[in-house]
Amino acid sequence: MEKRYEENPYLKTFTGRVESCQPGRKGYDIILNETAFYPEGGGQPYDQGVLGSVKVLEVHEKEGRIVHTCSGPLDVGAEVEGTIDWDRRFDHMQQHSGEHIVSGMICARFHCDNVGFHMGTDLVTIDFNAEITEEEIRQVEQAANRYIWEDHPIVITFPTPEELAVLEYRSKKALTGRVRITNFPGADCCACCGTHVSSSAQVGLVKLLSVQKFREGVRIEMVCGGRALRYMTGTLNQNHQISQMLSAKVFETAPAVKRLLEENAALKSNIMALQEQQAAALAQQYAGAGNVLLFEPGLDANSLRRLCDSVLQSCGGRCACFSGEEGTGYKYAMGERSGDLRVLTKEMNGALNGRGGGKPDFVQGSVQADRQAIESFFEGK
Repeated sequence: MEKRYEENPYLKTFTGRVESCQPGRKGYDIILNETAFYPEGGGQPYDQGVLGSVKVLEVHEKEGRIVHTCSGPLDVGAEVEGTIDWDRRFDHMQQHSGEHIVSGMICARFHCDNVGFHMGTDLVTIDFNAEITEEEIRQVEQAANRYIWEDHPIVITFPTPEELAVLEYRSKKALTGRVRITNFPGADCCACCGTHVSSSAQVGLVKLLSVQKFREGVRIEMVCGGRALRYMTGTLNQNHQISQMLSAKVFETAPAVKRLLEENAALKSNIMALQEQQAAALAQQYAGAGNVLLFEPGLDANSLRRLCDSVLQSCGGRCACFSGEEGTGYKYAMGERSGDLRVLTKEMNGALNGRGGGKPDFVQGSVQADRQAIESFFEGK
């Protein structure tokens, strides 16, 4: 089978003869005498497009043959025109080529290996067995983009065994047979079966998004070309919205958010102090009252627990605190010093469509019931 994508990754249409067509798990598995569809491999996803009148859903290589999984059957022996989904293919070419440039520079600079590569629908990830800092990544990013803008040609060759023996190139495994070498002069030389742009300028742009510790080294997230443009456009739009909401200039949103968080923390501290004062006042109000049922609006689960615990210290009986609004349900916290609330909690959850639990003497949860139903349940208990 002739793999036309190896010689010309820019070939968008071709004509092939159907050699076999068999029903498969995901459609019809079709083999041609030649193809321009790239099969999944080497970290690069498969091409999609059409063959004749059917859609090409997936493409894989099995036992040296390219299998096109299609939406419908084609007649064996028929000549069919294939059309590649070019936007998808060129995106993969940009990402794969950008990965070569970055990986080649990192491996040379840090004397490490590329031990993982995955091209997702949004991001590209590369794994290296070396420790690399954020500052060092920024330096690599600058060098990679400088290389891209210098518009270096990319050279694809199939060296003879003798030529290969003296050639320095990257490869994750020992290779035999016909080897395809992808050379980015001055940046990378690697054994690779994928599709690439013809010159570095067509990558457009490389943006390294993050570097995180991963296993014995790091994982880098990156985007190239059209993906990089879409990523930065989306980021700019988000920052523009934030700048409008905060009445801050585009490059001053971070300090504005920091001020907002500081103000929010101060307000939370003030609210907590007021809640503690309220809890202390209620504890004094219900001192010695025995069993107490309280409804206090606007409390989260932690504030409700603190209120219940405070009243428990003085009431001398059971304290059940609820917070919520009619129609949306109530959170609850209920305690009884040295008591056992397990039976009562089970009855309450059953009667009030609730859920929750905890220790024998203190429970928390929520109920889907109105205030009148809650008050009716606790009458006489």
